[in-house]
Amino acid sequence: MHGPASPGWLLVALCAATGAYCLLRMRSPVEEQRRAAGGEALMGFGMAAMAVPAAVFAPPSWAWPVYAALFSAAALRALWTARRSPHHVHHLLGTAAMVYMALVMAASPGHHHEHGGSGVPLVTGALLLYFVGYVLVSGVRLVPVSATAAGTGSVGWGDRPELARACRLSMGIGMVAMLLTL
Repeated sequence: MHGPASPGWLLVALCAATGAYCLLRMRSPVEEQRRAAGGEALMGFGMAAMAVPAAVFAPPSWAWPVYAALFSAAALRALWTARRSPHHVHHLLGTAAMVYMALVMAASPGHHHEHGGSGVPLVTGALLLYFVGYVLVSGVRLVPVSATAAGTGSVGWGDRPELARACRLSMGIGMVAMLLTL
C-alpha cells in the first residue's frame, strides 16, 4: 500500500497478529466459530501482506492479480455462506474490498493512484463509509461484552467472544487505514 513506512509496519503487525489469533480460534469446538475464524485468518494475513510498505518491498507485477484472484475466491465462498448467516455479508464486503484494492494496486504499481479529479473515488468512498460505520458499531458492541466477560476464567482463548470481536474490530480499523492510503 502507498503511505509512510512506520504506520505501514504497524498495520502489518496488527493484521498479522489478528490473523494468528484467528488461527487459534480455529481450534474451537464450535463449528460456526471455526468456519468464521478461517475466513478471518485469511483476511488478516492477506491484509498484512498487502500492507507491507511499497518503499520497503515492491511486490512483482503478477502479485496483485494473484491477490485479486485469491480474494475473489474468498468472496465467492462468503457469498455462498451469506445465505445462512448475515455475519458473512460482512466477510463478503471485506473480501470485495480486498479485490478492489488489489485491482487498484495492479493498475497503478509503485505510485499514487490518480483519481482523475479531486476527491475520493466513489467505490473507495462507499467502502470507507461502510468500514468506518462497522468500526464504530463494533467498538460500541465490544464495551458491554468486555465488562461482563471479565469474570469468566473457564473459557479458552479461542472461545472468548470479546477477543473475537476485538479481532474483527482490528481488521476493520486496518481496512479503513488501507482504504485511506489507497
